[in-house]
Amino acid sequence: MKQRAYTVRLYEYDQLEELSEEQVLLVNSAIKAARDAYAPYSEFHVGAALRLANGEIVIGSNQENAAYPSGLCAERVAIFYAGARHPDVPVLSIAITAIREGIVQEEPVAPCGACRQVLYEKESQGEGSMELILYGNKKIQVFSKVTDLLPLPFKLENLS
Repeated sequence: MKQRAYTVRLYEYDQLEELSEEQVLLVNSAIKAARDAYAPYSEFHVGAALRLANGEIVIGSNQENAAYPSGLCAERVAIFYAGARHPDVPVLSIAITAIREGIVQEEPVAPCGACRQVLYEKESQGEGSMELILYGNKKIQVFSKVTDLLPLPFKLENLS
């Protein structure tokens, strides 16, 4: 038997001003997207903003449905929209935030498992890593690559 350990690498910041201008713009785009989410059931509004290699910013927000499994998370809305509009353009970074009762959450909210898998696959289609910025009012977490959140992804090779 072998035992292995996986290390998660991330950078934590206390204030938005500690981030680069590009990162701040992405976070603000995610906040705006969260405000426009359709979340009448959970009242948990999530926004995601992607920066594409062509410089464009694409946003997505969670879209709930009375038939709960029919809804979709903000991250997947943004990734799938980017894929439909710009199928061959890599995603360089994504910012994600959540709002409840009109207030951005103090702690960052991490993507669900399904979104992590979708982010991994999108990252693997590009030529480099996808930066993830998880934004909370009191804490900001920045990951250099998706595999820091999903160290054991399901890969295309698994289908062979």
